[in-house]
Amino acid sequence: MSETLDLSTFVQRRDGTAHIDLAVEGVGCAGCIRKIEDGLMRLPGVVEARLNFTNRRLSVGWQDKDLAAGDVIAALEHIGYRARPFQPERAETDEAAYARWLTRCLAVAGFAAMNIMLLSVSVWSGTDMAQETRDFFHWVSALIALPAAAYAGQPFFLSALRALRGRTVNMDVPISLGVLLALGMSVVETASHARHAYFDSATMLLFFLLCGRALDHAMRRKTRAVAGNLAALKAEFAHRLDGAELVQVTAASLKSGDRLLVRPGDRVPADGVVLSGSSEIDDSLVTGETLRRAVAPGALLHAGAINFSGTLTMRVTAAGSGTLIDEVERLLEKAVTAKSRYVRLADRAARMYAPVVHVAAALTFVGWLVSGASVHDAVITAIAVLIITCPCALALAIPAVQVVASGALFRAGVILNSGDAIERLAEIDTLVFDKTGTLTLPEPRVAEANSIDPDMLEKAGRLALSSRHPLAAAVAREVRERMPYEGASEQPGQGVGAMIDGTEARLGSPAFCGITEVGEIGPGTSVIAFSHNGKSIILQVRQALRHDAIETVAAVRALGLKLVLLSGDRTDAVLPIAGALGITDWRGALTPAEKINAIEELKGRGHKVLMVGDGLNDAPALASAHVSLSPISAADLTQAHADAVFLGERLGPVRDAIVIARRARRLMQQNLWFAVIYNAIAVPVAIAGLVTPLIAAAAMSGSSILVTLNALLARRTS
Repeated sequence: MSETLDLSTFVQRRDGTAHIDLAVEGVGCAGCIRKIEDGLMRLPGVVEARLNFTNRRLSVGWQDKDLAAGDVIAALEHIGYRARPFQPERAETDEAAYARWLTRCLAVAGFAAMNIMLLSVSVWSGTDMAQETRDFFHWVSALIALPAAAYAGQPFFLSALRALRGRTVNMDVPISLGVLLALGMSVVETASHARHAYFDSATMLLFFLLCGRALDHAMRRKTRAVAGNLAALKAEFAHRLDGAELVQVTAASLKSGDRLLVRPGDRVPADGVVLSGSSEIDDSLVTGETLRRAVAPGALLHAGAINFSGTLTMRVTAAGSGTLIDEVERLLEKAVTAKSRYVRLADRAARMYAPVVHVAAALTFVGWLVSGASVHDAVITAIAVLIITCPCALALAIPAVQVVASGALFRAGVILNSGDAIERLAEIDTLVFDKTGTLTLPEPRVAEANSIDPDMLEKAGRLALSSRHPLAAAVAREVRERMPYEGASEQPGQGVGAMIDGTEARLGSPAFCGITEVGEIGPGTSVIAFSHNGKSIILQVRQALRHDAIETVAAVRALGLKLVLLSGDRTDAVLPIAGALGITDWRGALTPAEKINAIEELKGRGHKVLMVGDGLNDAPALASAHVSLSPISAADLTQAHADAVFLGERLGPVRDAIVIARRARRLMQQNLWFAVIYNAIAVPVAIAGLVTPLIAAAAMSGSSILVTLNALLARRTS
């Protein structure tokens, strides 16, 4: 009896179109994206096929009457990939298992390479070694290398098999052939009592390649793990008003029109409008607005915002998948999928390189046979061609530079999240900044604090520790002794007071502190007053530029980049920042979708955009940009979808990242040219039969050493 797979619970239907998300196994390089998407788009009825390379999530849409979900999975199997319904929990478990498997493969390859190298050194140094002893050492090497390569080479062998089944080639195909033929030739030469074998070359190649693959996978897995924190912004439960009764329900069960009670400290569970009550709302993570927003009846609320001071009654206008957070998530997924189509430099080179290697070896074998050589000699020469052209140098050309450049970036305060971020950073011609938390420090600060009476500022700061108001929090950041005054009491909407040295001190609105004249206040600036013992001061609180923002913006402008400022903050808060930095192309009060549209507009004009931002509202724009950076103070979700994160309160790492990336790309291109020139010289010599497999292996190792030494030039940070 045949068994039918029921996938109906995983299929979503809307307007006659069916949609399913699948987890795809075996996606090893950016070339897989093109193969899978093109293969599925050829199916009748398929209207959309998008593969996210980061999490191996494939989104497929089709006309419901033309196709079934099982047909999509069957088509993927025909292309050479296994798939199943995407489930985030299982996906993380699978990724953890894959990481452990890669680590085991790396350990096996490293152990084998070290031991075989010791045996090879003994053979090479023992010029008078007896043949029986040399053969014994070779057979011991074979006993170590063959099972080790069979296990450690699986990531490359399986990838090569999938490529061949799909009637294409990737760089794993010549790598696999080179390793297998080197091992096979070594066994043949050992059996025929030859002086040399190449077990060490094969295992060492596997070890270096697995290092790069494990590092790349670790970065992608870290990105996926942090991305899961979007769920933390969503309230799990809500307090629904059913008539006079208050009922706790799950946020997922809310419907438009429901009346909710939102208490101080609660996250708003859905988008809606305030019916009664007044409070202050922190929208900073959702919209990028810097100051807490006062809300009253009629004000709009966004899911994920935090209610601070008062109890609110609200009416739901959008719940479930219709909230702003879910819109951000959809924009994010769409942007990440689009960026995942980027094909790495090594993949592009491999597409051209791999067929040339195979054709050269095949023609060498045929040519020597036609010229009258024996099968043994023809095979030896063909293997020498394969070994000498084995893409070891090509495989190391990019990863070697990436590893060295990653170290230089780390020393400059930049941590990479994406393996190909360096290449994309080097290509940019436009730099888009967010304002809040990016050009400015994450939290507002007291302006010109150094010019204020330090004793008065210290007292104001200690009194501010007893208040929950955001302006008081800015004053509290200036205090050295973090000990609040005893007996402090806060008057909502006015300020906080306490007895200091037997005299009342007040911190709050100017009127509360008895001050009638405030003076001129610039745009984007708030004021808070402090009075004590007959003296008073006015403190101006605003977003402070990062310490080196002006210097860094001038430096990146000198690199020839176009500068743009896109912010979700108020226009009057963006204007002075843009003016101080000399950025003429700026916009404020933008939604996440409007930020993406602005970036897409730049991309449509042929620009390659670097986006630097830190808020949840920046996450889709970061993913949409050609490459992205976020500060370490950014929201977890924003960090997850940035290609790199920079540390500290300086903006300088942004400039350093661009300079290092440009140098690294030049070195990558140089290494690829070294590999081409090496092959242009070595291949004709090998085809002519002028080198043995031993010399071919030495030449191959020499080319690898050359590109590695060149990669070390990426260590410089200036």
